[in-house]
Amino acid sequence: MPPLHIGLLGAGGIARAHLPGWLALGARVSVHTVDGSAEKLTAEYAGRGHDVRIADGLDDLLDTVTAVDICTPTPTHKELALAAFAAARHVVCEKPLALTAHDAEEIAAAAEAAGVRLHPAHVVRYFPAYAAMRDSVVRGDLGALAVLRFTRGGARPRWAPWFGDPAQSGGVLMDLMVHDIDIARWIAGDVVRVHARTRGVEHATGTPPDVVTATAVLTHASGAVSHIGGLWGLPDQQFRTTFRIAGADGLLHHDSTAVPGFRITAQGVRPANEGIPSSPLTESPYLAELREFAASWQPGGPAPRVSARDGVEAVRIAEAATESSRTGRVIEIERTEQTERTEPTEEAAR
Repeated sequence: MPPLHIGLLGAGGIARAHLPGWLALGARVSVHTVDGSAEKLTAEYAGRGHDVRIADGLDDLLDTVTAVDICTPTPTHKELALAAFAAARHVVCEKPLALTAHDAEEIAAAAEAAGVRLHPAHVVRYFPAYAAMRDSVVRGDLGALAVLRFTRGGARPRWAPWFGDPAQSGGVLMDLMVHDIDIARWIAGDVVRVHARTRGVEHATGTPPDVVTATAVLTHASGAVSHIGGLWGLPDQQFRTTFRIAGADGLLHHDSTAVPGFRITAQGVRPANEGIPSSPLTESPYLAELREFAASWQPGGPAPRVSARDGVEAVRIAEAATESSRTGRVIEIERTEQTERTEPTEEAAR
């Protein structure tokens, strides 16, 4: 693989999860932020002998890098991705791609028009328990899928104020539960109907953050049904994920507190509640996804397990869930010519 030069946009929690992965792949990394936070991050890693520097500006970064890794707040994703595509650069973009399916479609279309790759960073597909569960489904171990249940929750993120504003983060359904929405679609195929509910105040200026819970019920085109629960809890809330996949021939379940397939990690000193789930059992899932993305840039390279369309559809479903929660209505998701089937098959397996 030719030497990589990565443009890392952002220096917050998720950027700190991505940066070690790029360095493990031998990449040179240029960091760009608009708030000066790049200085602290680059100093930490450059001081350890890594090839990490501050970019002179976004234009300078785009002129020289192999690919751009967008680790900035969600409302900035579209503008930054379009700028990268205009410079014919591959893009890795943190989830969700955008706050609306319309914007996510525009991002994906721009990548296709530029002839470059768009990689939605749906890292949960690379966590060992979820990857093993997908493999089991693909092999047919469970038979036809019937009911899928997922939960994900922890302390409400407080290290950046934009998380608490649903106008910027999309709230718990879009920002947190989009992980399991993506996994449900990866496992059981396209979603045609969504019904969701949210409890708690997602944003209240001048008052302490409230506990927020949400549930979403997804009906898949196959007839399978997924129940997804999300929680932004109190500061001492333990991070926990679960899944329970029931099919005609069997049941597969996982609880991260019973089988700890992850740990909360951070590099350097972190603010309260800032931590990124990682895995102590194998290599970092962030490294695994970045290696897979980078390999796909080579001529004849394998397609990664997350496609641009996967990122768009995750936003489409989460947006429908948000609308359902707001209105109390069941939201039908229209199938389009662009919507790809993602039912598990041997050909689609990792």
